[in-house]
Amino acid sequence: MSNVTYTEENIRSLDWKEHIRMRPGMYIGKLGDGSAPDDGIYILLKEVIDNSIDEYFMGHGKAIDIEMEDGQLSIRDYGRGIPLGKVVDCVSKINTGGKYDSKAFKKSVGLNGVGTKAVNALSEYFLVKAVRDGKEKAAEFERGEITKDHKVRKSSEPNGTLVTFRPDPDIFKKYRFRSDYMENQLWNYAYLNAGLKINFNGKTLVSRNGLLDLLERKASNENLRYPIIHMKGDDIELALSHGNHYGEQYHTFVNGQNTTQGGTHLNALREAIVKAVQEHFNKSYDRRDVLGSIVAAISIRIEEPVFESQTKTKLGSTDMGPDGPTVRTFIVNFVKEKLDNFLHKNPDTAKALEKRIKQSERERKEIAGIKKLANQRAKKANLHNKKLRDCRLHFNDSPRKVEEEDRKATTIFITEGDSASGSITKARDVQTQAVFSLRGKPLNCYGLTKKVVYENEEFNLLQHALNIEDGLDELRYNRVVIATDADVDGMHIRLLLLTFFLQFFPDLVRNSHLFILDTPLFRVRDKQQTFYCYSEEEKQQAIRKLRGKPEITRFKGLGEISPDEFKDFISENIRLEPVILNEDTDIDDVLAYYMGKNTPSRQEFIIDNLRVEKDEVEDKEEAKVETAEIKEEEMAEA
Repeated sequence: MSNVTYTEENIRSLDWKEHIRMRPGMYIGKLGDGSAPDDGIYILLKEVIDNSIDEYFMGHGKAIDIEMEDGQLSIRDYGRGIPLGKVVDCVSKINTGGKYDSKAFKKSVGLNGVGTKAVNALSEYFLVKAVRDGKEKAAEFERGEITKDHKVRKSSEPNGTLVTFRPDPDIFKKYRFRSDYMENQLWNYAYLNAGLKINFNGKTLVSRNGLLDLLERKASNENLRYPIIHMKGDDIELALSHGNHYGEQYHTFVNGQNTTQGGTHLNALREAIVKAVQEHFNKSYDRRDVLGSIVAAISIRIEEPVFESQTKTKLGSTDMGPDGPTVRTFIVNFVKEKLDNFLHKNPDTAKALEKRIKQSERERKEIAGIKKLANQRAKKANLHNKKLRDCRLHFNDSPRKVEEEDRKATTIFITEGDSASGSITKARDVQTQAVFSLRGKPLNCYGLTKKVVYENEEFNLLQHALNIEDGLDELRYNRVVIATDADVDGMHIRLLLLTFFLQFFPDLVRNSHLFILDTPLFRVRDKQQTFYCYSEEEKQQAIRKLRGKPEITRFKGLGEISPDEFKDFISENIRLEPVILNEDTDIDDVLAYYMGKNTPSRQEFIIDNLRVEKDEVEDKEEAKVETAEIKEEEMAEA
């Protein structure tokens, strides 16, 4: 062992901004580039908006204005405004804030005094301005360092707080705000705060009926089996129904915070629904049949909530407050009483609910025998040697359980054929990246039941590789990436895989685990530089930059890209397109349109897009002319 000196000089004290910038994951979770809804740039937005929401919840301000432009966000609320003498401290002095006073913010989500400080430290530009009773105070910062401390002056603006920030590109590499992610995030705030107007880039988001509106929007076209049941009580609101989809779909909130990873309140809700249904019908229905195809939303408010991370995505609290009941007791008692009363008063709904439960029971028993045989086949197929090249975190002989933070770093690439899977296998990070190799084109499973997942060897092995047979609780990889060639066959395979996931495992998509790998179409290089281009436009830009006679290679398939080159495309420079389900997306309609019978509307769609292809060909011809002109200019200069 080498001799390492350990003296007083090795001991360092970091100030608040240095610590946040050195360990941003402790404060905002993963950094990301904006391609996933839980990436850091959206956590920054959340940290600022949480303060505005708390003001509204306390009865101050009826609107929040949010502007996004060129990677910069501005959030203006109309609450009381930060006390002018504490404006700088509240955004730059750790453990400083108004929420330690439980009387003022009794059931706030942000109690640790870190949120806006983290936003400040991780932004290349940060402005805060507070307006109170005809006066205003502003301060500007760069990466947490104050650059302008404006004096208090008179103001004609209404009371409230303005925060403007631009994330630091040194921390958030190649980040991009996605408006659809932001809009979903803001809609949740609207649902949880009925009557609040959120104005986002000229669009007004407002809800009148809370979680009822949320469920109607998120499940409006899910072919619900009965009207949404909506129940409210002190510190709790619940909406639920059943559809025809596979899996369970939940939206959970604590003190206005979207707990995407659930926690003690979700566990209690699932238990409560099962107990209430069993007791109402006086039958010991299997919990899988009761919860199968459910769609539900729950919001609770508790004092001094405890979350399992700074990003507050999973509730760890066991109690509703210092003197309150347990979270489990509170939710179970509420649901058992309210749901039982509702079903007694609405017998048609009760009948439809029980019919759905019995259907789920029949389907489960129907595939029980097939499932057993399929599991045996998967074992015999020696899955981990033939189809799946696993990552070290998941090797069978590993004695330790994979920790949640480690699992978040895992990725599996679903590839077509041996050449593509071979290139990715050689180039991957063996610790966190796995490869699953398809054999030929998958089956078009549109309109089929889940029975086909066990009868089709390819689907069965893929399901086992991901470990999603019984839901996402044991999902083995955080990112599931479809990596197919950028040709007609590759696009077809991609579409068939999307159909498989949307048909049988839509929660994988809803929870932002499914991605498409974007790989370069061209390599443009000379003796000094090499550019990898993902479009015709990027290729033309690369040609201009080289200003000489470059060598241009068109990659037709993933197998043509060498492992050394591939390493760059699947490491920190990876380009992933998330598969996003908009709130108003009807999965059945989408699958019927693209994968069902050939309808006139789909024929028209194909014809219209053929015209687009024609336009692209014309653009390429223009690009050739433009390239020739560039070469003529170069010759003239020579």
